[in-house]
Amino acid sequence: MGKGRLEAFSDGVMAIIITIMVLELKVPHGERLDALAPLIPVFFSYVLSFVYVGIYWNNHHHMLHAALKVTGPILWANLHLLFWLSLFPFATGWMGENHFAAVPSAVYGVVLFMAAVAYWILQKAIISSQGDSSVLKKALGSDWKGKSSPLVYAFAMLSAFWSPLLAQGLYALVALVWLIPDRRIEKSLVTKEGQAG
Repeated sequence: MGKGRLEAFSDGVMAIIITIMVLELKVPHGERLDALAPLIPVFFSYVLSFVYVGIYWNNHHHMLHAALKVTGPILWANLHLLFWLSLFPFATGWMGENHFAAVPSAVYGVVLFMAAVAYWILQKAIISSQGDSSVLKKALGSDWKGKSSPLVYAFAMLSAFWSPLLAQGLYALVALVWLIPDRRIEKSLVTKEGQAG
């Protein structure tokens, strides 16, 4: 099976996720700037989640670019990832509406943690389908960002119960680390094309 259909479906789901999240920003009743004050937590939770969905979309695109084919396990692993990403609007809205309270902040961390695990499973499915010559495997190397992110999420989930602000800071920190584009896959693909030519 070709990759185009999987990419198009995934892109569509991620676009819908972003659309649903922005609908949580309700228009305030009132014409003064102070009418926006109650929306500040909702807006900040939206921005954080928008960045996360953008990061997943960007890295998903690069990862699928490194895949040679799409197999059944890759399809299911991709759906697993999309399931956790589809919970972003719920977790984002709950956290923002409750002004980053402990339980909603911890649940947000659970969704981030499970999305990271699902992404890792998708990576492994792609690498498994390519065998020892996997471009993705060579590109990822030790993958310190991929391995450390779930650990930070787990710590943030627990810290949400004594300091929701610390949890938010950790979620933002991981997003900042991933915001810097990961060029490992691009470099590996260019190297492979150069060797083939």
